[in-house]
This record gives sequence, C-alpha cells and structure tokens, in this order.
Amino acid sequence: MRAVVFLKSIIMVMGGIVLATVATFGQTPAQQSESTELKEIKIVDAKANAVVAPTPSIDTAATATPASYGTASTDDKTLDDAILPYYNNYLKEYRLGPGDQINVDVFGQCPDYCRAGITVPPNAKISYPLIRDGIFVAGRTVEQIAGEITKRLDEYIIDPKVTVTLIKAVATRYAVMGNVSSPGIRVMDRKVSVYEAVLDAGGATKEGNKKQVAIISYGKDGRLARKVVNLEDMEAGRSDMIYLEPGDQVFVTGKGFTLSKIFEYMGKVNMIRYMAPL
Repeated sequence: MRAVVFLKSIIMVMGGIVLATVATFGQTPAQQSESTELKEIKIVDAKANAVVAPTPSIDTAATATPASYGTASTDDKTLDDAILPYYNNYLKEYRLGPGDQINVDVFGQCPDYCRAGITVPPNAKISYPLIRDGIFVAGRTVEQIAGEITKRLDEYIIDPKVTVTLIKAVATRYAVMGNVSSPGIRVMDRKVSVYEAVLDAGGATKEGNKKQVAIISYGKDGRLARKVVNLEDMEAGRSDMIYLEPGDQVFVTGKGFTLSKIFEYMGKVNMIRYMAPL
C-alpha cells in the first residue's frame, strides 16, 4: 500500500515538471520579452531602494591656504592704531564718581567675592564682602580700586587676583577722532557743537575732508545711529549748526578714515557705551 502511494507522488511531481516546461515553450516571443522586462524592472527597483552612502563633498574652506586666515586688512589696522589708544587711555585713566558702574572680579573666588554692576552711590562708598567700612572710590581709577581691594582681601585670601572693570561712566563725554590735530576724548561741560568739537581738537588736518564728518551716537535702544554732516557748510553759514549729545563720536574723514570703514569699525568695537549716560 505504501509503495502505491509513493509511486503516485512521484507521478504527480513528474507531471508538474512536464506541464511547466510545456507552458514555458508555449509562450509567444512577446510574452517572453514582457517577462524579461518585468524581471529587469524588479532589479532596477531594488537598486533604487538601496541605501547609497553619500559621496563626501569637497569643503572649499578646508582647502584654503593657511595664509588666508586671520589676516586683517591694512585699513582696519590703521584704524586700530589711530583710535584704540585713546579709548584704552580713557578707560585706564577715568576717575570714578557717583553713578558710574563697575564690575569686581577675584580670580577663582566667584561668586563669593565677585560683584557685577556695582553702582557708585552719592557718597561714593561701595560695599564689599569682608570690608566692613566699604571702599571709597570717588576720584580713583579702576586700577587703584583693584589695588585697594587686593590689599584688604590679602588677610583673608592667599594672593588674591582682583580685576575692576568700568562698565558705565555717567560723566558726559564726547570723542573727536580721525583727521584732526589732537584726537581724543573730552568732557562735555557745556553744550558743544560739532564745529566746536573739531576746533577744540586742533581742527581738521590737510588730509581731512570737512565735507564728510561722521557723527556716531549710541541710542537708548542700544543701536548705533549714524549721521554725516558738512562742516564747511556750517562754517559758511549755509547749514544749521549741529550740537552733540553725550557719548557722541565725531570722525573727520579723509586719508585712512573712509565712511564705510569708520562705520564698520565702530560697529565692531562699540566703545560709545562707556561714554553715554545712563
């Protein structure tokens, strides 16, 4: 019985093979071509769905020569050399008074002995940790105050490193830079016109362009306001006299001081905030 069943199974398998062979040879050439195309489409689809690793792109910045990095333009260096010393001297030599703001930092001792935004009170004496009677700061520079705090902290802290930074100077000041005989920062003790400001700075030099004098102000919104005036027209009475506001910067353009460079430079250094009132 088992032999009969086994024999029937063999006959069924052989019959299936014969039928499949007949069906294949029975196809028309068009049907065979269509079958081949379907196989090719499936292969293409499989390739399309495959994940292909992205080809690394060439970073042009990475291929740049090292000499192209960190190179300052000659104009920028000229402005640095001509302007920054006056601001640095101003910040270093400025003597504090009521209303001014300073920061006190002690290296490695923050936040215990670091203080930000200290406003000098009317009696000009600021309070500070471990110094019971406070510190009188009126008429002193930030370096002198740092020395005083260092001396007072020395008995509590080993070798204290104290830095005092001027944050806001409320005494009204203005600056005259560029092509003038005596550039610098001056106290505004009266109402000062741009004409007087340039005159007090020794007047414009031969390289100066009095037809293009820039006034840069620091607005209450924290943005720089820019204005260009014609000093020759003011001198000849052809235009109204323009008066400065506290913290204004006057630049006499000309050789080494173009308008575009001045505006770009002041947008970077933004020193006006030290001179503008609160």
